[in-house]
Amino acid sequence: MDTVDANRALKAVIFDVDGTLADTERHGHRPAYNQAFSDLGADWSWSDSEYGELLRVEGGHERLHHYLDFYQPDFEPDQGTDRFVDTAYARKNEHYHQRVRAGDVPLRTGIRRLIAELRADGLRLAIASSSQRANVMALLRHTLDADAETWFETIVTGSESARKKPSGEIYHRVLERLELPPTACIAIEDSENGCRAAQAMGIPTIVTTSAYTGHHDFAGAVTVADSLGEPGHPWKILAGFHPGTEYLDGPTLARIHAHALGAHGA
Repeated sequence: MDTVDANRALKAVIFDVDGTLADTERHGHRPAYNQAFSDLGADWSWSDSEYGELLRVEGGHERLHHYLDFYQPDFEPDQGTDRFVDTAYARKNEHYHQRVRAGDVPLRTGIRRLIAELRADGLRLAIASSSQRANVMALLRHTLDADAETWFETIVTGSESARKKPSGEIYHRVLERLELPPTACIAIEDSENGCRAAQAMGIPTIVTTSAYTGHHDFAGAVTVADSLGEPGHPWKILAGFHPGTEYLDGPTLARIHAHALGAHGA
């Protein structure tokens, strides 16, 4: 196989976390934010629709600052805005971890099966997430396995990157650590920001829409589906290339990847 062909062979799958591995936003982060507000005596409760709009802003600190600036402009905490945001975010994470440990944030359909199949096939796995590293690790350990972080060759999170999605910085760091070209990888995302981040680095992208992202613009994604599917519980292809299967598995992933490279002339 020459170098060009080697660079086009699928060698690694890069997973987003929030909304992709699990519906963490609905079952974990949103209720945890609301619990944190209650702890701090703030009379706020983010509804599903309101939180869906706030998710356009990547990163917890950034989201809280955005909320205060645009939704609560008259709020003046005694300790100052930055200190309040730090405290609220820390409280949110405490509640989020409690929910994950309690089993309140289950994996999405097909995730456990697909990861097991890819590991058995010898494909390299990585994570690219705007979330904080502690939150990513908590989810992996309590939903997949206690040592699940070792299943992924590299994990890059918002804790290591100053610029979050839709910037391509997190994906750039993943590619650097894997020492692979973007054409040798495929990303699995759930949001417009995530899709744009992967595409900024030239990585073919599959989207599985989550509870908050069905209305997002996924232009450029190779395949958009409502889940990864399972045997007997097929996925629904919403846009893009239809691989003709009922669910995403290793061979289907390779087919989608090959289609992406052929379609885009990479």
